[in-house]
Amino acid sequence: MKFSNIVSVVLMFIIFACNDNTPPVFIHDITEGPTPWTSKPFDDDQYRFAVFSDLTGGERERIFEVAVEQLNLLRPEFILCVGDLIEGGTEDVAQLEKEWNSFDRRASKTIAPVFRVGGNHDLTNSTMRKYWEQRYGNTYYHFVYKNTLFLILNSEDFDEETFTRVYEARKTALKLRSEGKQEEFRKSEYMNMEERSLGFLSDIQTEYFEKVIDNNPEVRWTFLFMHKPVWQRENEGGLGRIEKALGNRPFTVFNGHEHAYNYTISNGNDYIKLGTTGGGQSPNNPNAFDHITFITMKDDGPVIANLKMEGILDKTAKIPLDGDTLNFHAFKSLK
Repeated sequence: MKFSNIVSVVLMFIIFACNDNTPPVFIHDITEGPTPWTSKPFDDDQYRFAVFSDLTGGERERIFEVAVEQLNLLRPEFILCVGDLIEGGTEDVAQLEKEWNSFDRRASKTIAPVFRVGGNHDLTNSTMRKYWEQRYGNTYYHFVYKNTLFLILNSEDFDEETFTRVYEARKTALKLRSEGKQEEFRKSEYMNMEERSLGFLSDIQTEYFEKVIDNNPEVRWTFLFMHKPVWQRENEGGLGRIEKALGNRPFTVFNGHEHAYNYTISNGNDYIKLGTTGGGQSPNNPNAFDHITFITMKDDGPVIANLKMEGILDKTAKIPLDGDTLNFHAFKSLK
């Protein structure tokens, strides 16, 4: 390229830069002296997303519909979850289609996109896993948004033999409960399975995320979303290898499943068990409440706010969709 042409290109970029019509972020007419505000408004590369938790395990009517309206009031850029989106637990494909159609219809009313995460109610058996794959694709995946890595894990990643064993044990346990045999239910094989409480990650899934982490070395933060707290599993099938792959990178873990909020910090990283967004609650647990988690991602890390649904009001100072008539905290029903 001739020198004259290079000069022309440089001049063109300068002209475009000078003609940028983007208005300043913050405009005022105070040129000197003190100001009546504490500091200038934020002007950095931040964004906001939201998370809702378990809907099922005894879904309470209308809670999730109210949550959708509240999410629309908050205007996150996207929405994540931690699984248990349908009651599931069946091999009846017609019933699965009905339940997933119901969830998708309600979730479609959010303004922001919703990223699905599978829970034990969504992926209870091989039939349900195949249905998910046909309808939604991969049961685990990742994405990068504004230099932030999101890892979406499948905590029900059992082999076929284990899948069948857990499913059959679950059916037996639920039959005992339905017959009012509470003591036998509590002592059942299913209720004492590590797979029931902590889930499992296959080697194939773990290797996938190890490669993802290796391929994204410069992200500013990593979020991990899963249903069951596989990070508490100390042996094979746990989160250990993925945590090791993350090394000294900052990350935050979210899971559901236990229907009660719990916060743990380990090696400087947050591990957060969410409550519910319509799922069944234990009336004896004060941390069993319906909420939405709202996260502002800043340059130096996430700012996490948990908003109880009973406190998210619209401009009329009411909970949307007549939510004032609903009980978002089962513990209150005992008072």
